[in-house]
Amino acid sequence: MREMMNMIVVLTVLTTFSGGLLAAVKSKTEVQIENQVLKFQKAPAIKGIFPEVTNDPLAERFTVKGDNIELQVFPGKLPDGSKAVAFETKGSGFGGPVGLMVGIRLDTDSIVDVRVTTHSETPGIGSRAKENLSFVSQFSGKKLDTNFAVKADGGAIDAMSGATVTSKAVSLAATQAKEIYQKLKPEIVKQMK
Repeated sequence: MREMMNMIVVLTVLTTFSGGLLAAVKSKTEVQIENQVLKFQKAPAIKGIFPEVTNDPLAERFTVKGDNIELQVFPGKLPDGSKAVAFETKGSGFGGPVGLMVGIRLDTDSIVDVRVTTHSETPGIGSRAKENLSFVSQFSGKKLDTNFAVKADGGAIDAMSGATVTSKAVSLAATQAKEIYQKLKPEIVKQMK
C-alpha cells in the first residue's frame, strides 16, 4: 500500500512539473509564433490582395469582436481613395482546414481579391488552390450577394478539376467571410481610420 502511495505522489509531481513546463513554453513562444504566422502566411496573402495600398495593413490591423467572433482585420486604403478590409476565414478541406484571406471593399461590398493562406491539402491536387491564382481569381470583383458555392452545388464558382473538396472548402470560407462581414460591418467601419 505504501509503495502505491509513493507511486501516486511521484506521478503527481511529474505530471504537475511537466504541465507547468509546457504552459511556460507555450506562453513564452506564443507571441513569436503569432509573428511568424503573420509574416509568412498572412502578409504575403495581404500583399497579393492589396498590391498597391497607400497604407500598411499589417501595422494598422485591429480586432473586432461580436457574437462569439473575434476577427483580426487588416485595413487597406486603395489608390482610388476607397477603403477595404482583409481578414481570414477557414473552410474544411480534404486534409484539414483551408485558410482564406478575403479582401472586401467597404463602399461597394464587393470582393477585392482572395488568397489561400494555409492548407494541408494533397500536393499537386488540392494545393493548387494556393499556387494557381486562376481558381481564386474567380472571386475578384464579385458582390457579396453572390452565391460563392461551386457550380455543382448551384453557385458561381468553377471547381478545380480533381480538387472538388478543396474548391468547396475555399467557397465555404468565402461564404463565411461574407456572413461575418455583414454581421460586423458597423463595428469594422467604426474602427477604420
